[in-house]
Amino acid sequence: MPSVIFEIKDSIGFITLNRPDKLNAFSREMALLMQERLDECKSNKVRCVYITGAGKAFSAGQDLAEVANPDGSGMKKIISEQYNPVIKKIRELEKPVVAAVNGVAAGAGANIALCCDIVIAAQSASFIQAFSKIGLIPDSGGTYFLPRLIGWQKASALMMLGEKISATEAERMGMIYKFFPDETFSENTLSITKFLAEMPTKGIAFTKQVLSLSFTNTLEQQLHQEDIYQQKAAETEDYKEGVKAFLEKRIPKFNGE
Repeated sequence: MPSVIFEIKDSIGFITLNRPDKLNAFSREMALLMQERLDECKSNKVRCVYITGAGKAFSAGQDLAEVANPDGSGMKKIISEQYNPVIKKIRELEKPVVAAVNGVAAGAGANIALCCDIVIAAQSASFIQAFSKIGLIPDSGGTYFLPRLIGWQKASALMMLGEKISATEAERMGMIYKFFPDETFSENTLSITKFLAEMPTKGIAFTKQVLSLSFTNTLEQQLHQEDIYQQKAAETEDYKEGVKAFLEKRIPKFNGE
């Protein structure tokens, strides 16, 4: 079986990390394959992306056995060729990306989840910034996204202490959007993902892009970008359909254009 399973169904690109015997820890092959699958999600056939893990984990992060191998990739290649491209591709993808965290998400696995647009977890899932336990710093965008999600103090403490955070606590502190009981997790996450796949795809992409710009913009700059992107959104077919459906008092049927 491939280390990443990919399927397009109902306009959703399903990406499943598939090394369940290793808690979906990332090998070089797995990281490069995930990059290829994210590129495939640029297709117009895909209007939303769903990332999850096979078995009982989302991802335990980097496969340390591969790092310890003297013939394996060094840390520089692991960061620059494996993880950083994954983060960039998720953020640059012009459609929503949902992380369905079905179990433990540790290290790079946690930070890949947290860079997604919407993070949903099973109640039994957990998040761990495990880097400090082996003398490393958080990578895969962790030092960028986590402080913006939960604040400097919380992020600093979680990164330095390596404390395991439950899905319940992650939702409470704003780290994730929502958790669901394990028995309804798949049903609820798929329902949200299908809803997103039927939304105005370009409008959602513009929202994603403007939110990213807000990390570095002043208020004045952000207002200017809102003006630019709102004009783009107003030129889409989905906007026209949305207004028409509202006036006709019916449910809109968006086509992603």
